[in-house]
Amino acid sequence: MKPSSSAVPAEERGASGRDPARSVLRFAAGIAVLGILLLFLMIIAFALPVFTEQSAGGPFSRIWAPGQGQFGIQAMIAGSLVLALSALCIGWPFGLVLCCWLFCPVNGQSGFARSARSIVGFLVRIMTAIPTVVYGFAAVFLLTPLVRETVGGTGFCWLSAALMLAVLILPTIVLLLSAGLAPRLERLLPGGLALGFTRMDLMWFFVLPEAKKTLFSSLVLGFGRAVGDTLIPLMLAGNAPQMPYACSAGLRTLTAHMAMVTSNEVGGAAYNSLFMAGALLLLINALVSLCACRLECSSRQERKGGRR
Repeated sequence: MKPSSSAVPAEERGASGRDPARSVLRFAAGIAVLGILLLFLMIIAFALPVFTEQSAGGPFSRIWAPGQGQFGIQAMIAGSLVLALSALCIGWPFGLVLCCWLFCPVNGQSGFARSARSIVGFLVRIMTAIPTVVYGFAAVFLLTPLVRETVGGTGFCWLSAALMLAVLILPTIVLLLSAGLAPRLERLLPGGLALGFTRMDLMWFFVLPEAKKTLFSSLVLGFGRAVGDTLIPLMLAGNAPQMPYACSAGLRTLTAHMAMVTSNEVGGAAYNSLFMAGALLLLINALVSLCACRLECSSRQERKGGRR
């Protein structure tokens, strides 16, 4: 008797070409990869002539002064890296502490503490849906006056942008840490609590030492989120094309620089230098993505090995 189609294993249906969903997914994945490759090729093709330029005012010089024939983006490269690392140094430790607080309540806590923990967890998830321009707009009226009174200057500076960028990447860090740490903690709870450990003891002595890849993944993705943001640096960093030297001074990132120049220039040396900035941003984001994929593959292999 001929078996019905429902009795045929899914693997055989896919192998014989009777699984259209798999074919559609493969086609969509191929289109996505092709689009990314074409984008890389286009950016690199436009950046190569700028890259080979050896003039004193080329893209690798320190000064950006288009009126004087200087088109250097060194200050913007330094501004992007310094601002992203500053935001990460603020946001990552706070995100780790917040994650531990959410999943490690103290024994005998009050109803208010439980409610506060639930509200904070809900707000962290809501923050992922808030547009970046809302963060920047709120910081212009709430954060910059405070920074102006505290450290001086105009308030539109490195410190203001770093603080708000740390708030922006905080939900990404907390949710990623929660996804990696919470399952480990839940597996240890029955035996750990029976042995007299608290949740925080289990988190500190057992979960965190074994979750190095999760911690590093949150660092990598937080950095990628920070270095690729445009509106926060554009609205709060002051956009001064200079090397970062003080937290009260302005700086300009590559993303903000590209947004400002493309709004005023079409063609010319200043416009062409943007392709080098775009190529550098693509390279940074590609390295971040490769690191994240590598960590994810290693984590999957470890989980499979643990099940066996």
